[in-house]
Order: sequence, then C-alpha cells, then structure tokens
Amino acid sequence: MEYNLADLFESVVDVVPDREALVYVDHPGTGSERRLTYAELDAAANRLAHHLVDSGIRPGEQLGLHLYNGVEYLQTVLACLKARIVPVNINYRYVEEELIYLYRDADLAALVFDAEFTERVAAAAPRTDKLRHLVRVGTVPAGAPELDAVPFARAEASGSPERGFGPRSADDLFIIYTGGTTGMPKGVMWRQEDLFFAGLFGGDPAGEPVSRPEELAEKVAAGGSGITFFPTPPLMHGTSTLTSFIAFNYGQRVVIHRKYAPEEVLRTIEKERVSSVSLVGDAMLRPLIDALNGPCKGTDMSSLFSVSSSGAIMSETVRAEFQALVPNVLLLNNFGSSESGSNGKATDDSGPEKGFRLEVNARTRVVDPVTYEPVAVGEPGRLAQRGHVPLGYYNDEKKTAETFFQKGGERWVLLGDMATVDEAGIVTVLGRGSQCINSGGEKVYPEEVEQALKSHPDVYDALVAGVPDEKWGNHVAAVVQLRAGAAQLTLEAIQTHCRTHVAGYKIPRQLVVTDHIQRSPSGKADYRWAKAVAAEADGRG
Repeated sequence: MEYNLADLFESVVDVVPDREALVYVDHPGTGSERRLTYAELDAAANRLAHHLVDSGIRPGEQLGLHLYNGVEYLQTVLACLKARIVPVNINYRYVEEELIYLYRDADLAALVFDAEFTERVAAAAPRTDKLRHLVRVGTVPAGAPELDAVPFARAEASGSPERGFGPRSADDLFIIYTGGTTGMPKGVMWRQEDLFFAGLFGGDPAGEPVSRPEELAEKVAAGGSGITFFPTPPLMHGTSTLTSFIAFNYGQRVVIHRKYAPEEVLRTIEKERVSSVSLVGDAMLRPLIDALNGPCKGTDMSSLFSVSSSGAIMSETVRAEFQALVPNVLLLNNFGSSESGSNGKATDDSGPEKGFRLEVNARTRVVDPVTYEPVAVGEPGRLAQRGHVPLGYYNDEKKTAETFFQKGGERWVLLGDMATVDEAGIVTVLGRGSQCINSGGEKVYPEEVEQALKSHPDVYDALVAGVPDEKWGNHVAAVVQLRAGAAQLTLEAIQTHCRTHVAGYKIPRQLVVTDHIQRSPSGKADYRWAKAVAAEADGRG
C-alpha cells in the first residue's frame, strides 16, 4: 500500500466498519440529519465512483464539486479518490463568468452540483469544451432551465457498493483551487503523499507522522473512539475538507452543517458532544460569542476541547471574550495555506502589541525572495516551505515558476506572506505582500492594523486597505463594522486608540463605518471590496 488517500481511508474502514464516521445536520432538533458508519460511507462512495467510471470519466480527469456542505460533498471526494479521478473544489458564490473561467481552467470532465445552482451551471456548462457529465444534488427549483444532469440518488443507486477498483498511487493528484478575492483562482496540484504529510500531519497532528501506510489503520485499531470534529466553514475551502480527512485518518467522527448558523452550531456542539471545532477567524467566532451571551446562553459546551482557526486569525480581544464564556477550551490560531499545508501555530503572546507570532515547523523558513537564502534576524523576507509541497499550479507555468523552486535538492514553495524571524526562531508574520500598503515610503500590513482596530470595544469587525493619496502615495483606510448599540465612532477616536498599539505611520487616516463587512463564505477577508468601499467614500471610486 502507498500513501494514497483512498487506500488509507479504506484501511481505516476495514478496522472500524461499524463506527460512526459522518453526521450531517441540516437543522438541529428537526430530525433532518443523516448518520453514516465507516462501512456505509465507504459503500456510498463506491457506488458513486462506479457510476462515474461507468459514465466514461477516466483516471486523471478532473471533476468539479459545486456544492454546499452535505454528505454528498465528502462522498463525492472519496468517490473521486477511489476511481483516481481528481476532485476540484468550486466556490459556490462564483457567478457565470467566474464559473466559465474555472470550469475551463480546471479542464473539468464532470461536475457534481447543487440543484440551487442550476441556472448558473446551465449558463456556464455549454461554454466549457471538456465538460461532458453532470450529476445534480437535490430538486431543481421551479422555473430553472432544463439541464441534462443525472440525479445524484440515481447515480448512486446505479453503482456497485463493492470496491473493485484498480491499483492507486501516491502520485495521484488532489487539486485545491484558491484565490478569487485578489485575482483569478489558481489550482494547487498536490501529490496525495505530499498532501498526507503536509496537510494531514502524516496521520497524527498530535504526535509523530506514521512511518508506513499500514501503521495508520494499526493505530486506529489500537485506539478508541469519542472524538468529534466539526469543520464549520464550507467544505469548498480546502481547510474543512482536510479537517474531515484528518478525522477519518484517526477513525473518528465528523459533523457538518449545510451552512454556518451560529445558534445551530452551538446546539450541535451540545447535542453531538463535539470535541473540536474549526472555523475562520473573528468573523465566525464573534457570532458564537453573541449567541452564547444571548439566545444560547447556558448551552453545555463541556465537551469542547479546542477551537482552531486558519485562513484568518482570531484576534486577542475576541479570543479573550470566548475564553471567558468557555474557560477550558484551547484556542488555536493555526497558520498555513493551500500551497503549503500547515506551517505552524501562533504563540500565546500573539496580539496587537507584539504582532502575529508563530512557532513554525522544521520545514518552514523566512527567505529572501530573490536569492532564496535565509534572511538575517529581524530582516523582512517571505515565508517558504520545503519538502512535501505541491507540484505547482494547474495550467499556469508562469505562476508555478514564480512560486515553486528547487534548492538543496528539495522542492520549495515561496508563500505570499512577508515575515521576520527572531533569535529564538519565532516568526512574526507581517502580512500578505500583495496587500501591503506603501504610505509615505513606509510599508503597512493590513492584518496588524486590523488587530489594533478589533481591540477597540465598539468595533465588531474591520478590514484595512490602501487608498491613493497625493501626499502619501496611499493612505491607510479602516473599514469598520460597529457592535450593535455602539455609539458612532470618529476617526479621531480610532486614531487615539490605535496609537497605543501601532506606529504612527500605520494609523488609519480615513474611517468608513459600514453595516456589514464583506468576507468570503469561510470568513476570509475580501480586500478588493474593502479597497473599493474606502475609495468610493474618499471620492475616488
């Protein structure tokens, strides 16, 4: 057996077939839920995999998942892996033109989509040359256009529940599309062995990676059950799908919701005795705090061991508020990307005073982006990671050459994050280089100013962007959402507050108060939106 994700999953199924693997909750308390054991999930994935093969989809071809969270999402990913078809995540917020770009760029041969998106799929699919097989989940809305798609239930029923697939390889691909808020999305191509070690911690996030594929099932057989993972962001973002596979590699249980609804998340934590919740930053953690202080006050959170964030940080202020409500929970700011997997986690003293500080793994360095040599202590550079890294970007040789390189006989990936490193090896992340604001010749990284803004008691959420300025080149603009009932903030008040946390040149020179901060469905910052809002308010939109 190789480090192939389907092989590894099947090895776990064979030792704990009757253990509950997946719970899908549409609305807690309504009975609208599905529960599958490992054997049932395996058989369901086999059925769909055989349908895809029988429909002419071949190993190495790409299949798009244009779906909300549901059993069908993870079932389809597993089906692809079993049949050596390459799964491709699709952002369900994309409109027609974006879908046409992604369908074409990914060379999709097949698509599994939610019936709610029928109109958009019907508009995009005919303009995609290689897409030839569609599978629809759910009932077509009234008035939606006709589309030649196989209902998911029929597709599943047509396939055998048995395995019967050919040999697989550690080189089989898994593609994660990333981006869309700062440019067109890019498909990150992972070998499954590399993804297993870099994104799934080699089968054991809390210990040592397994040293041979068979060891994974041996550890599951020797261990027990009782851990429940709850990835709350959309599965279309790589982190939630990878969290689910981390749980499967442990032989533990995964709980998912169709969409993120804070009160329902808390009810599910209580009912399902959830151990570990993953989310994306303050945008997802703050609503949980509001619900615990309001309609869900008194919810039993005693089962909850950890809450982890990746893709955006949980700020010091928000973490403290949640910790006061759930004292025994471990709050983890993890750091990684679609291009690197995991890089490390934030130190306990990370915050607006010292910045976002990381304990990085042994494969992560801060390097000069030109020479690729390690930078001196305190000097800015780019984060990079070596070893188990992706092969590159699908259909983009130019971007691959700019991002991936060879050094010391190993593959490296150069990430977009600027950082410094201190004498103890602790890395301080300055921010994404592409979002850096040049103001009066000084570099300002939005994330640092956002942390300072969020520590203000009246600020609920905030994004920071640069706006063209005749004097400074660009000035720092704060786009702020206030807490309910908060008094209207003034620019002077924000500047006074920030002055105690960041240097003078980083202090916002413009304040825009908005009813709602726009983010991706997973909570990631939409800086294009923030920049447009600030420029319009400044009269430059």
